[in-house]
Amino acid sequence: MRRVEHNAVTTDFDSARARLRVSGMKVFDDHDIANSVTYGLGLPGGLGFPFPPIPPVFPVQAVVSFDVDWSGVIAETQIENPAQRFKGTFLQTPATIQWSAEQPGFRFQSEAPDPSRNLISVFGREKNGVFF
Repeated sequence: MRRVEHNAVTTDFDSARARLRVSGMKVFDDHDIANSVTYGLGLPGGLGFPFPPIPPVFPVQAVVSFDVDWSGVIAETQIENPAQRFKGTFLQTPATIQWSAEQPGFRFQSEAPDPSRNLISVFGREKNGVFF
């Protein structure tokens, strides 16, 4: 897991705004989920499951950048569970993301952000445990 700079995240809960901006984060591209979970070793075919073999692919270094923006309120939900020492306020909000990735010989850039394509986005604040 990679850490982002503290200033990459901004929030203003009272104005229903939050943003995560990361530029030039170095990561490994594992090619696919099978190679990610097998550390590049792939998966043999068979094993009692109906899938073909997945050849091993060694991860390559890549660089990603993304900008996620939450803004506005569609709905607000309050949750409180004293038995589990948890309470919070959560905002369903439109959100957009722009994303890009680059590695030797390949570059990807997402299409322009379109809030109408968002299924659901939520951010909130909570208190739990000793802070309840």
